[in-house]
Amino acid sequence: MIVTGLALGAVLGWVMQRGRFCVTGMIRDIFLNKTWRGFTALLIVIAVHAVGLAALTTAGVITPEYKQFAPLAVVLGGLLFGMGIVLAGGCASGTWYRSAEGLIGSWLALVFYAGSAAAMKGGSLNALNEGLRSWELPITTIHGSLGLSVWWLVIPFTLGVAFLTRHFLAQEAKAPKMATLKPKKTGLAHLLAEKPWHFYPTAAIIGALGVLAWPLSAATGRNDGLGITSPSSNLSKFLVSGEDTVDWGVMLVLGLLVGAFFAAKASGEFRLRVPSAEQAVRSVIGGVLMGVGASAAGGCTVGNGMVQTSLFSYQGWVALLFIAIGIGVAAKLWLKPTDAVPGQASNPTPNQPSQSQSSPRTAQSAQSTQSAAEQKAMAAELGFQTTGTLLLDRKATAAESAESSGIGGDSDLGRDSDLELVGDRTYKLDTLGAVCPFPLVDAKAAMADLSVGDSLQIDFDCTQATDAIPRWAATDGHEVTNFEQTTDAGWTITVKKGS
Repeated sequence: MIVTGLALGAVLGWVMQRGRFCVTGMIRDIFLNKTWRGFTALLIVIAVHAVGLAALTTAGVITPEYKQFAPLAVVLGGLLFGMGIVLAGGCASGTWYRSAEGLIGSWLALVFYAGSAAAMKGGSLNALNEGLRSWELPITTIHGSLGLSVWWLVIPFTLGVAFLTRHFLAQEAKAPKMATLKPKKTGLAHLLAEKPWHFYPTAAIIGALGVLAWPLSAATGRNDGLGITSPSSNLSKFLVSGEDTVDWGVMLVLGLLVGAFFAAKASGEFRLRVPSAEQAVRSVIGGVLMGVGASAAGGCTVGNGMVQTSLFSYQGWVALLFIAIGIGVAAKLWLKPTDAVPGQASNPTPNQPSQSQSSPRTAQSAQSTQSAAEQKAMAAELGFQTTGTLLLDRKATAAESAESSGIGGDSDLGRDSDLELVGDRTYKLDTLGAVCPFPLVDAKAAMADLSVGDSLQIDFDCTQATDAIPRWAATDGHEVTNFEQTTDAGWTITVKKGS
């Protein structure tokens, strides 16, 4: 029965939301934070998958089918998908569960991801897809080429992942303890619906769910396991044309959305958040690249990065490699501090007018702030609980604050800054509305301009930053003096710069 897809998807959505599980961030951290800690979580998923699927195959419970390796499609598709998920702010499964958290930017990415995937799979872009996949090599799996049992790959791979996991857990035990939010719930409710889950247990659970998914799916006639791209495409086709394509996979992604929504509501992490115009455009472009890339490559970070890799297919591992390269290229091109952080915007010169004087820039800033406030008020009238500040508002407020507080060319910060002075040696960085990893990227850039003993108050509404920012603070030797949730899906953290 396809209803098992809905049930398993709901559990998967809950687990992914509570574990902030997104492959984009795991690979992105290799380039931005120079750590393989997150990527090891993906390897845990693959290892659990590999052991389970090898056992089920050996026992004759499932019979996986392998596609011949299409190098051009897999390489180009992987690159496009990797770049797309950085623009969209999340991988395929991440986009689904972040949509359930109320991120309207993720809704946009999801619609264009599903639509472009449908266009590639039998729609207007089908010729492109077939053309890319027309060149195939007569190889499917690594162990098949070597003439070995898959267990010769599964066992050493799993042992290697176990060693890496132990290594990073030992590092974590020795590292300074990171700040956490004060619990509001107790017992099982705290563990299931409030406390963020650790990457590694989350990964093990996702791997186990992936193993269970295959026989459940096969029982309905769908010979596959976890997957996001084809089910998203099929759902899009069904909604647009009414084609009878609601299968186990479609129920899986719908269940993922439902499970993640209830997890977000239970943890106070759901709120409708309207993206800036810039992020909305990025989400649309990212969604298109995701759909085109995943269709060409034969899968996304789930279908290729978790399932095909665990089957040790050439497609899976080559696709994962080029998805990572695409993420690295995109991170280099686009993941830079926004204009609202130090050194990124034009500031007053040392000869700026005094606070009692009026300048065209001050008037323009006030007009911009008023315009942004009017936009938020209009959105509120329509029933939306929007982000605290839009990008326009952030720039205007920061510029006005710089003039009024004297932060500028001759300030103690040492170079240009758009931070708002809110207390004794305490500066405010407003990243509300920014998708991850921008709150962390901006915080790092801002902290670089502060002196030892200065404090940075960071306001954010990106769920993943509740782990990323305090972890960065602990790793870099800064002191967290305040960390609290201010509203549904809204947090503030104050970090005092260490030596």
